[in-house]
Amino acid sequence: MNRLGPIRHVVAGELDVGYVELGPADGPPVVLLHGFPYDVHSYVEVAPRLAAEGFRTIVPYLRGHGPTRFRTPAGLRSGQQAALGADLHALLDALDLPPAVLAGYDWGARAACIVAAVWPERCAGLVSVNSYQILDIASAGRPLRPDLEAGFWYFFYFATERGRAGLARDARAVAEVIWRRNSPRWHFDAATLDRAAEAFGNPDYVDVVVHGYRHRLGLADGDPRYARLEARLATRPTIPVPAVTLDGTADGNFPATDGGASAAHFVGPRAHHQVPGAGHNLPQEAPDAFVAAVREVSTTLHRERRPHPA
Repeated sequence: MNRLGPIRHVVAGELDVGYVELGPADGPPVVLLHGFPYDVHSYVEVAPRLAAEGFRTIVPYLRGHGPTRFRTPAGLRSGQQAALGADLHALLDALDLPPAVLAGYDWGARAACIVAAVWPERCAGLVSVNSYQILDIASAGRPLRPDLEAGFWYFFYFATERGRAGLARDARAVAEVIWRRNSPRWHFDAATLDRAAEAFGNPDYVDVVVHGYRHRLGLADGDPRYARLEARLATRPTIPVPAVTLDGTADGNFPATDGGASAAHFVGPRAHHQVPGAGHNLPQEAPDAFVAAVREVSTTLHRERRPHPA
C-alpha cells in the first residue's frame, strides 16, 4: 500500500499536529484536509501530484486522528466546527504560511470554509466538496427527507451512549458501513480501510467524534473557548476568496447539485463542477478531478492578480 510520509509535527494552538509535507518549500502552499471517518490517505494520489506540479503540499491529521495529539491531558475534546476552524488557523500560523489554497471534503471542507470566511487573508483560494460547509446549528432540529436522514444514521447513533460504546469497540467496522453508504460506487479493499483505520486508534478519537456530532445536533454544549467564533459562524458568513466547489454524482448522502442553492455564500469568483461517479471521499475516488480543482483555483488566483490594462 502506498503511504504518505514521513510524519512531521508542529505545535499549533492546543494541538501537536502530525502532518505530511511534500513538494518544494518555496512553492505556493496548498493544505489538504481530510474528513470523518477517513485520514490523510484520502490524498495518497493527490498530494504527490500537486507536489510534482510545484505546490508546497501539506496534509495534516485532524484533531483526534492519527498522530495529532492534544497538548494537555485534561479538557473537553471538542469536535465542534469552530474547533476545526481554529485548528486550521493555528496550523497556518505555526507553519508561518503565506495565504494558502485550502482544499478539503467533509470535516476538512468545513475547516477550510471557516478559515476562508472568517480569516480570508489567510486563504488564497478554496476547494470545497459539497460547497458551503459551515453548519447552521440553529436549524439542527429541522428534519430532512427520510431517505437523507437514513444516510445520517451515525449522527443519531453517536447521540447515544450505545453509539459511543459501539464506536469505541470497533471504529473500523463503523467506518466501513459509513464508507459504503457514502460512496456506493467506490470499490475499496480491506487494506485501504485498514490503512485509514490506523488513524482511529488515537486516544481522543471517540471523544472528538461523539462531541462533534452531538454539538452539531444541538445536544452538547460547545467549548467556551470557541464561543465567539461559533457565534460568528452562526451568522453564516460569506466566502470572498476564489473557490471551486465539487459534487460527486455518486455521493450516497449528499445528492449532487448545480451549486445554485449555496451561491449566495460565495461572493468571490466561484466555479462549481459535478464529478461523474465520485462519492463522498472525492479526492481518493476521483484524484484527477481534485487535482484539476486545485489547479483551477490557482489559475483563477493568477488571473485575479494580473494587472489590468490601463
